[in-house]
Amino acid sequence: MAWSYRKRIKIIPGVHLNLSKRGISTSIGFKGMSVNLSSSGTRLNTNFSGFSNSYRLSGSSSSRTSLQSYPDPQPFYTELSDNIFSADIHEITSQNMAGIKESILMAQQQKAELKTDLKKIKKALTFTKTKKVASYIFIYGLVNKNIVQQINEDIKAQKEALKETKIVIDNSTVNIDIQFDDPSKRKYEQLQQSFKNLTTVHKIWDITGAHFQDRVAARSSASTLVNRRDARIGFKSLPIITSNYEALYFQNVNGADLYFYPTFILMYKNDQNFAIIGLNELNVTFSSVSFTETSSVPRDSKVIRKTWAKVNKNGTPDKRFKSNYQIPVVQYARLRFSSSNGVNEEYQISNFEFAQEFANSFQEYKSLCKELL
Repeated sequence: MAWSYRKRIKIIPGVHLNLSKRGISTSIGFKGMSVNLSSSGTRLNTNFSGFSNSYRLSGSSSSRTSLQSYPDPQPFYTELSDNIFSADIHEITSQNMAGIKESILMAQQQKAELKTDLKKIKKALTFTKTKKVASYIFIYGLVNKNIVQQINEDIKAQKEALKETKIVIDNSTVNIDIQFDDPSKRKYEQLQQSFKNLTTVHKIWDITGAHFQDRVAARSSASTLVNRRDARIGFKSLPIITSNYEALYFQNVNGADLYFYPTFILMYKNDQNFAIIGLNELNVTFSSVSFTETSSVPRDSKVIRKTWAKVNKNGTPDKRFKSNYQIPVVQYARLRFSSSNGVNEEYQISNFEFAQEFANSFQEYKSLCKELL
């Protein structure tokens, strides 16, 4: 294929993922650390200057829960839409991304365990230094030089263990280095540029719910009522992943935020609650929305017509309401992110052209990815 992950992806020092068409495997090992893989599960063993630790990373592969497949959600702005949100975060990860997720969790568990070890080493170092001072106070250190020499060696070893442990903690992230050929790189740079344009829009809303409205009973021109909240987007990095490309970030006000990387999408709540799906599994649907705007009209939006707060079926104002007034109908864009795994998120964008440009760029890049795979 023309572009791919590097053949070896560093997880933590000495731990790499090996990716191929046949799947994902793990190669592990460096001084002071080893991983034991067996039918009963995976166990990580560490040993730094006499401070050892061992803990289970996962159970056997036969006990892994199978991933449930979800059908596509109902179309946007229908009577059945109601609340709009994705499936439970623990059920979304696609099967071919489970290895990467497990590696990220392993790195986070490694980090937590090493922080505990770091406290033990600091405590031991303080005790050893106190022991050295005591040896001089109580004379025996002056009489027996071997005692002081041994204490000095212990202090040196503990300081080295402290230094090594801090280095491993700092590197306890998944390091993903994406390499492109020229055509793929150009397509991805186009996607980045279209997203950069999208970040300049005046308003972006996360649509959290939509339901049908009886236009006749409500005397309204709108057949659908939506719940929406302001959302943020931008280029952003995650603490659990280091990469040569920043993620394209979409805030999700009622669930896990979306981070678009060159080959996968990560839905993230916190270091322990996240999901990963392949980029080729995500559908991005673009459409135009005629929205009756009762708030202020964003400066980058287009008013396509006007209606009335209380309107007859034929569009004329209902004269029974003396305080009736006109309302602008604005053209907005709608972006919907969905997948068979359970992703279901909706965004309303004030700038129609920029949203369309992003959707088109994403589709072109996704199509190229499929061709190369």
